[in-house]
Formats: sequence, C-alpha cells, structure tokens
Amino acid sequence: MPLQLTQESTSRFVKLPSGNVHYNVAGEGHPLILLHGSGPGATGWSNFGPNIATLAEQFTCYAVDMPGWGESDPVTPQDRDHAQTALEFMDELGLEKAAFVGNSMGGATTIRFAVEHPERQSHLITMGAGARGVKLFGAGDGPTEGLKILMKGYREPSIETMRELVDVMSYDSGDLSEQRAQERLDSLLAHPEHARNFLSGGRNPRDWPAEEAVAGIQVPALLIHGRDDRVVHYENSLRLCALIGNSRLVLLNRCGHWAQVEHAEEFNRLVTDFVHNN
Repeated sequence: MPLQLTQESTSRFVKLPSGNVHYNVAGEGHPLILLHGSGPGATGWSNFGPNIATLAEQFTCYAVDMPGWGESDPVTPQDRDHAQTALEFMDELGLEKAAFVGNSMGGATTIRFAVEHPERQSHLITMGAGARGVKLFGAGDGPTEGLKILMKGYREPSIETMRELVDVMSYDSGDLSEQRAQERLDSLLAHPEHARNFLSGGRNPRDWPAEEAVAGIQVPALLIHGRDDRVVHYENSLRLCALIGNSRLVLLNRCGHWAQVEHAEEFNRLVTDFVHNN
C-alpha cells in the first residue's frame, strides 16, 4: 500500500549557492531526483504528487522546485542554471549518485546533467522532453498549441487560463482537472515574481545541449512520451532515442504531456523496473 504523504509533511528547504531551494522528500533507497516542467504554477509536488508515495516505497524521492518556480528563490531566465543547481543540491545533501527523472524542462536539465556530470547520474529518465534539430512531423518552427497556452497562463493568470493549461497538457484532464487548475493558480499568484521573471527573458540557451553532446551520453536512458502530446511533439523523443546509444523509448497512447500524471501506475512501474534493472 502506498505511503500516506502530504505536500506539507514532506516539505524541506536547503540553502545553496543558487539560492534558497524548496523540495519534497520521502522514502528510502537509491535517490531519485524528480525535476518538474515549466509553466505557470509548476512545482515538484504538482508534477509528481501522484508518483512520490509509490516510488518512495523503494527509493528516496527528491521533488525539487527549481529556482524560478514554486517556493524556491526567484531568478531571471538569463541567470538560471538548473543543472548547476542540481549539482549543488546533490553536494549539499551528500548524494554521490542519483537517478534523474525530468518532465519537459526538467527533462532538458536531466539531459544536460548527463552531458556535464555523467559520473553523478545513474539513470536518465525523461517525459515529454524536447530536442534540438529540424523536425519532420511536428508543428514546425513556431510554438505549439500547448506552449501558446502556457505563455497565456503567465500573462493572464486566472482560473480560466489554468483550466486551458490543464486541458492542453493532458489527453483527458479527468475528474481532478478543476483541482489541478486551482492548485496551479494558487501557486502562481503566491509568487508573482516568478511570472514576471519568466516573461522577461524566455528560454536560456544553456538549457538545451547540442546534438553532438547528447550523442555522447553513456548513462542508461529511458525516454517516455505521450503520443497525443500537444506541447512537445513525440518526434523529439524519437530524435533523442536515435542520438543516445544506450536508450529506449516508451510511446504511450492516449497520453499528453503529463505521462506521470495521466498514466501514474504505468509510469511508476516503468521507472522502478528501469532503475532496478539497468
């Protein structure tokens, strides 16, 4: 039976050179560092709340609010360095090696960490991660439907836009859509400085390693993507799978950008089996 955990009972803070960082921690065993995606109101708990209780039965789970999100310190896009923050986090907590699990933006950090600090990463797991390079099947060079709504959520914070966000992130937003929309709005309104900073600069080029660097990754990689992802097309994970030699791709039908939320049981099983057997 999964552990009975709450956001409050697992909440912690740590002071790093990158700033004051909030995280949720639970469980015992090999460390899993869970990195959330971008978007208004995103936090480690909002991205991985449905997974932590189950995964914590076999692993020590650290769901980190990266600087610029959640309860962590604000930072401008130009100044943020999430891979460096992750390294500082491991050093401060005494984690010699960890499996990284990253959704979307967190997936980019997970990939970059594998390029820059492979000796500290035992496994690379992404959901809905992007990739550099020309796309053949996706939406072209412009922002996707999901990214347009994500930006709208930052510019027009309201329950209506959060409902749009939850809907576009999911194949089927389900019975908890209203709760998730309200949680996102509450988090966004609690830290308006995060939204202002995000809108001030956009993407940091450090977030995305070059193709030749990705092709050199030796860490065992599990790439999970929703076939119906309207935010980051699954072609991105096809490209990552072609580049990373020791990788496998799981493409989930009837799944949007939040594989870990929409298919929580299957996601938990995939992560557990992969970390134990690779």
